[in-house]
Amino acid sequence: MEISPPLHLCHVSKTSIFINRLHGLLHSIAIAFLIYYRASFLFQEPQTKATVPMLLWLLVFVAELLLSFIWLIGQAYHWHPVSRTVFPERLPEDDKLPAIDVFICTVDPDKEPTLDVMNTVLSAMALDYPAEKLNLYLSDDGGAAVTLHGMKEAWRFAKSWLPFCKKYGIKTRCPKAYFSATSKDDDSFGSSNEFMADRQIIQEKYEDFKERVMRFREDFVLEETKSDITGRDHPALIEVIQDNSNEEAPKDEANEMPLLVYVSREKRPSHPHHFKAGALNVLLRVSGVISNSPHILVLDCDMYCNDPTSARQAMCFFFDPNISSSLAFVQFPQRFHNISKHDIYDSQLRSTFGILWQGLDGLKGPVLSGTGFYIKRNSLYGDSMQKGCNLLELRDTFGLSNEFVNSIRQNYKANPMSYGSVSSMLLQETRILASCDYPRHTKWGEEVGFLYHSVAEDFFTGFILHCKGWLSVYLNPSRPQFLGTSITSLNDLLIQGTRWSSGLVEVGLSRFCPLIYGTLRMSFLESLCYAEISLFPLFYCLPLWCFATIPQLCLLNGIPLYPKVSSSFFIVFSFIFLSAVSKHLYEVLKSGGSINTLVYEQRLWMMKSVSTHTYGSLDAVMKRIGVREASFLPTNKAADEEKFKLYQMGKFDFKTSSMLLVPMVTVIILNMASFVLGVIRIIIAGNWDSMVVQVFLSSYILVMNSAIIEGMTIRKDKGCIPLSVIVLSTVFSIIFLCLGSFFLMY
Repeated sequence: MEISPPLHLCHVSKTSIFINRLHGLLHSIAIAFLIYYRASFLFQEPQTKATVPMLLWLLVFVAELLLSFIWLIGQAYHWHPVSRTVFPERLPEDDKLPAIDVFICTVDPDKEPTLDVMNTVLSAMALDYPAEKLNLYLSDDGGAAVTLHGMKEAWRFAKSWLPFCKKYGIKTRCPKAYFSATSKDDDSFGSSNEFMADRQIIQEKYEDFKERVMRFREDFVLEETKSDITGRDHPALIEVIQDNSNEEAPKDEANEMPLLVYVSREKRPSHPHHFKAGALNVLLRVSGVISNSPHILVLDCDMYCNDPTSARQAMCFFFDPNISSSLAFVQFPQRFHNISKHDIYDSQLRSTFGILWQGLDGLKGPVLSGTGFYIKRNSLYGDSMQKGCNLLELRDTFGLSNEFVNSIRQNYKANPMSYGSVSSMLLQETRILASCDYPRHTKWGEEVGFLYHSVAEDFFTGFILHCKGWLSVYLNPSRPQFLGTSITSLNDLLIQGTRWSSGLVEVGLSRFCPLIYGTLRMSFLESLCYAEISLFPLFYCLPLWCFATIPQLCLLNGIPLYPKVSSSFFIVFSFIFLSAVSKHLYEVLKSGGSINTLVYEQRLWMMKSVSTHTYGSLDAVMKRIGVREASFLPTNKAADEEKFKLYQMGKFDFKTSSMLLVPMVTVIILNMASFVLGVIRIIIAGNWDSMVVQVFLSSYILVMNSAIIEGMTIRKDKGCIPLSVIVLSTVFSIIFLCLGSFFLMY
């Protein structure tokens, strides 16, 4: 019997595993000594304990315990990391490949420019996959006429763009990226007369396409205020896009084009819409009665397909007989095309997609990451199909649409499309499926589809899938499969970070806490990884606030919180610090970073811990106790030349909400005052031996956050820290130091 060659291989680095486990062992031993040192203080003589206020000692101890705990459970990532290689050339013939539905979501044409969204649509239409098995659905939550018009213009341009890409084997199939000055995709064709002529023609058509979209956008802005339809209040609209000016086109030409469908679900202020999860569930229902493809690709509207072979690479796993039956999704990393050499905002997410997700891949699979993943449709339908529910039970779960209920059955086949034609009766059914009332009294968002429990719908949905026994895999090829627009301003970073923190902590504080719910339903190590993700905002913000204030207050008042240099326990604290920094540096260098990368990541860790993690955790707590409702603000993808110029220069743009900025500036001012006045006090008192750790801690915080100091003192551009923020932060610092010193005196 002939054995077919494998479609993918899994690689394990034994050297990395050995280093990770050895470091984890040594670091854990040092933490045990630290805990012994802190705990032994409680049993010392009263006169010894009187030198340090018990409350402050306990606060520092609790902070060290929280950081140690979150570090300890995070070691599960490093237990068995794997990397994968695929061989798409070994896939079966095209006629045996399954169909794929592509879901793209957009909300606001102002923050998500229509032209960029259409470039993403065009790149997905041009995937290296049989056109008759590719169906694209764009969810427009804003119900904007400019987006619908952009879809029609994209279809018109695609009729020239797709054959050009196929004829010359173009790899960069996003027109904007292909025609950019940095694109080198056509080097292999040299100066071929035919190619150069075709390229010139297609570039002219692209410029015409851009002009038509932009012109309509300008007209749309003028008419927008006259319309009663808003982004939060509009009816459902489903339209299959086709070129009405060329209705007599031959069918063989039509077969070269994927199906393209515009979907704008109904939104009313009186009905909850559940943000992105609600939009994806509408696409799931609408596509179920139109194309019903067994696999789905989910993309953010700014995340274009950079490699047309991503679908075939994902199919290498779905065709693997060893895992295909239990494989839910294939996750690709998020990469970005506009990252500067400084990357001051850590936009490449080096740690997440370069280290952590590989570690999770060795533990039954990575977290569902919002975009750039191929997911099996059946995995989103819950347990209904496996249980063999009758028609009545299916209607209770999925709603009253007989057409959709029929679509979830294994033997259902979608009606074949003829040049994008869909019957008026079917379109009417899709509008019902996209209405506000349809999911009421069903299990959408609770047991089926993308789940509504958290605004971090991707994380929570993936977690529940893993709890149900589904697997996932992570593939990180050398050529990025998808490229998006990275954050280039501090304001967008903090808004996005607050939203993520809120959604993650919301899961960690609920009955679905991975430490409890997960350990009973998945492997222990995998549940630890999910716990680390859901709790790290909360378990970082509390210790960081403590380490940024308590030792500094004690330094100012001459109270030692750490062992003397002459003490053997000083070695323990020094080892823990050096161990953490050296391991971080090792991972940074191994992934192609530099010492600057370490500084940027350490700085952002501190900045986000006292701002976004703090506000996100508070937001999650308030939502958990019912004080406020969930909220969602899309990240701004529109280009801002001024912000981008600062980003390219490696300078922070501090034009953001004072609420987000004041905590960071307050911490810096507090550390500056404590460091200067504390050092003066030490010189006078001569107790360097007992205060050196606290002096170093303040100096380390100041050095790592030199960009904030620069924004407060040196910079005078529009991106500097406003004087009002500095004054307010100074007042808060003085109040804290005065009240704290008064507390220590009495």
